Formats: sequence, structure tokens, C-alpha cells
Amino acid sequence: MKVYTRTGDAGETGLFGGPRVQKDHVRVAAYGALDEANCQVGVALAQCDDPELGALLRPIQSELFDVGAVLATPPEGAARLGHRLEAPVTAERIAELETVMDRLDGELTPLKAFVLPGGTALAAQLHVCRTAVRRAERRVITLHHQAPVGAEVLAYVNRLSDLFFVLARVANARAGVPEPLWQPRRPPSPPPAA
Repeated sequence: MKVYTRTGDAGETGLFGGPRVQKDHVRVAAYGALDEANCQVGVALAQCDDPELGALLRPIQSELFDVGAVLATPPEGAARLGHRLEAPVTAERIAELETVMDRLDGELTPLKAFVLPGGTALAAQLHVCRTAVRRAERRVITLHHQAPVGAEVLAYVNRLSDLFFVLARVANARAGVPEPLWQPRRPPSPPPAA
């Protein structure tokens, strides 16, 4: 089987069980942004030598793929296929992510300043994951305004970016690397009086 099909050369792609649409269609943008975020998680995993963090990241890749599959299936596609895809994430999974964040947050010093992306390579990459998921969330919200997306999907994507922020902080803390903190630019001091 060839990787290329030539069917997208005119700027269209097929939705799962649905029509062909332009590649910049809001639905394609939503699941495409999740795919990009998933790739960033793969880069984080390739850099991760912490078994616990790796165990937290691995299922997220499959979950992002599951969510993307649901977003790639328009309502008419699900009807044409004769079934609806099951909810890719549940309220229980979202609660589990919250529990993980609360537990890991116990390892961290309280925040007293804004954290900048950086520190270890893994922490920096986890911040890239955070921002990629935030961008995907914006695309999913745009889709939601046109075609309702399940509440669990919206909550999951929102919670995931919070998780990546905590994981980035934990990666630095466990490596003993200080977090880069925002140093606001101070206005210049007025010249001394003459």
C-alpha cells in the first residue's frame, strides 16, 4: 500500500465516514492540532528517562488519537457508519488527571512568579506540549461553536494543558534544575535631579 494517494492534491481531505472537505475546514484544523500535540508528546517521551512521567505520558498519546478520531467523524459520518464512536475520554479519566496533578504538585515549591519555559530539555518540551494542547483546545472550541463537541472532550483537553505545566515543573524539580522565572522589565530610573 502506498503512503500517498494523490486524493488531497486539490486541497481536500475526507472526513471519517463523511464528506470531503477543504483541508483548512474547522474540523480538520481541530483534529490536526491534536495530532500535532500528540507528536510533541512523542518528542517528550523520547527525552523522558523518568519512569513515572513516562507512564503518565504514554496513555495520553492514545487518548489524543481517540479524541482526534471522534473529531474527524462528523455527525452524518457516524450515522452513515451505523454507530457513534464512544466517548474517547470520561469524567473519571479527567478526575484521575486532577488527582495526579494534585499529588505531583505536592513535590513542588509554591509558585511566586510566572514560570518561563526551560530548565531541562524535557521540561522545555513539556511546555511545548502544553502550548500545543492549548492551541488544539482553541481549535476544538471553534469547532464546538459550529458542531457541538462532548463536554468530556472539552474538559479533557483543558485539563491536559494544566497537566503538562505541572509535569514540566516536576521534570525540573526532579532533575534539581531551577525553573526559569519571569523577570519583568523594569522601567529605567529617572535621571538624577540636576
